[in-house]
Amino acid sequence: MTSIITSPPVTCDSTLEAMFADQRQAFAGNPMPPAAQRRQWLKSLREALLREQEALIAAIDSDFAGRSRDETLLAELMPSVQGLRHAERHLQRWMRPSRRRVGLAFQPASAKVQYQPLGVVGIIVPWNYPLFLAIGPLTCALAAGNRVMLKLSEATPATGLLLKALLERVFPSDLVSVVLGEVEVGQAFARLPFDHLLFTGATSIGRQVMLAAAHNLTPVTLELGGKSPAIVSADVPLDTAAERIAFGKTLNAGQTCVAPDYVLVPRERLDAFADAYQRAVHRLYPRIADNPDYSAIINPRQLDRLERLLADARAQGAQVRDLYPDEPRQGRRLPPHLVLEVNDSMQVMQDEIFGPLLPLVPYDHLDQALAYINQRPRPLALYYFGYDRGQQARVLRDTHSGGVCLNDTLLHVAQDDLPFGGVGPSGMGHYHGHEGFQTFSKAKGVLAKQRLNAARLIYPPYGKALQRLVYKLFIR
Repeated sequence: MTSIITSPPVTCDSTLEAMFADQRQAFAGNPMPPAAQRRQWLKSLREALLREQEALIAAIDSDFAGRSRDETLLAELMPSVQGLRHAERHLQRWMRPSRRRVGLAFQPASAKVQYQPLGVVGIIVPWNYPLFLAIGPLTCALAAGNRVMLKLSEATPATGLLLKALLERVFPSDLVSVVLGEVEVGQAFARLPFDHLLFTGATSIGRQVMLAAAHNLTPVTLELGGKSPAIVSADVPLDTAAERIAFGKTLNAGQTCVAPDYVLVPRERLDAFADAYQRAVHRLYPRIADNPDYSAIINPRQLDRLERLLADARAQGAQVRDLYPDEPRQGRRLPPHLVLEVNDSMQVMQDEIFGPLLPLVPYDHLDQALAYINQRPRPLALYYFGYDRGQQARVLRDTHSGGVCLNDTLLHVAQDDLPFGGVGPSGMGHYHGHEGFQTFSKAKGVLAKQRLNAARLIYPPYGKALQRLVYKLFIR
């Protein structure tokens, strides 16, 4: 196990600019790293994570003042390690140029798409999954052959220090460098002229990041959030739907960008679903206060925000059900709550909740549920519970979201061969797997000719009979 090594945070723009310049210079010296070198980068990172997993678990637990060990294993280490293995396994195929067709009018020639590293990539990491949301995009950027700078969250200082020390042992600073510091450091980081910038976090901050990147025309991938809905159908078994929704909502105490934010339930099933959800939560967590399986809210500010959401809902007439009413609170472990009889004026129905509070919204028919979703900003995830294939297809066709699970929650994010990303207010662009490799690569179109040049036949002067024949053949 590695001890946490203290390292001074970056404090000025000039330090960031020097780090960036070092990486830019290193990239110029090796602009197309071979597959073997990239695979070695990925393998070394994977082995380091496996060696230091106990230290990483302890650091994340320290930052949360109570993060479930198993949640760190399942939602941080496992997808990080599996994503690295997936990239190692498929990298050679991803790098292979893609042959493309050349039109008859332009023969003889060949065409291909060659995937070229972009250069220096910036990654801004949030606090809710401080390991996975650093390693996931780092994996894609390294697989694509780039140099990488990571800005870690100031809300997870122990994890930041440990991850910085770990990466400094694995990589030279001109290949991977880690930046620590407060909000002003993050703002300076976003202003650097990266070749690509990936940000994961709140929509409001995403707007600021995009604005900063626009000054340098830096392309961005924004992984934001929003209010991801779940729809319970009229005939799905309630215990099944409730258990799967409860797992997605209570993992990391709801501090997950793709957690179900509210549930649309047939009006006549509303009370039965609420009871089924409470039973499911109690099966998963027989107690909350001193349960090491249940994670705490990251800090007092976030806990206060969630308490204010509940107070606002109560003040406006919502029925708030604490699922553990007889348990004393311990630390920042906020018990799951159901919120019924909600309306759009309540803050809990306007902002992404990012905690274990679950509003229930009744609907009378599927058209009404889909209209409710489509009248609101497009979410990062959508969950539908029902076995009718026709209704499943209709939900997929008639809604927009970053990703979808049918009869489950969250787990689409863990699939290495599926792209992950938002749409509209929930983000832009995507990464993971092959799509992540493509995000951090330039798909460069290449047309190649050799000695013979049939195109001379259409050079000026115009008006020749052969040119008229070409127009006749190809403009129709």
